[in-house]
Amino acid sequence: MDSLVQKVLRTGCEPTLPAIRENIRDVAGVRITTSFVSDAYWVVRMLSRQPDVEVVEVKDYIAHPKPNGYRSLHVIVRLPVFLSDRTEHVYVELQVRTIAMDFWASIEHQLYYKYDREVPVELLHELEDAARVASELDERMGRLRDELRNLSAPRGG
Repeated sequence: MDSLVQKVLRTGCEPTLPAIRENIRDVAGVRITTSFVSDAYWVVRMLSRQPDVEVVEVKDYIAHPKPNGYRSLHVIVRLPVFLSDRTEHVYVELQVRTIAMDFWASIEHQLYYKYDREVPVELLHELEDAARVASELDERMGRLRDELRNLSAPRGG
């Protein structure tokens, strides 16, 4: 609740329930962790094909990482919530990322919390390097999976 109040104040959103409902789109969130980068995109494609899921916004931090190395797909969707007397449509933020991305984000979050957002420069450099290594790991694992698929494919002849 505290972070919601801070976001309302920071964004200048009117502090009413209807305004918050319409303007603050990450009150509810779901994190989906996949094994491979291609699976993250597949999950988003699959969800966007659902007739009751409206994709409102996509921020692709996998293709375009944040300057600190953060990578993830952020997707704002609008979903129906069925109540006893009506249906409410609510915004939900989906964060779809690989295991390596999630591990990196977890450590980054812990460091920022421990250092009260004043992380020493040398640790920030370590985080940036770790983001690069995590990205390389995701690429390597994807290539290994592709190789396994190629070996499993029926061979003509």
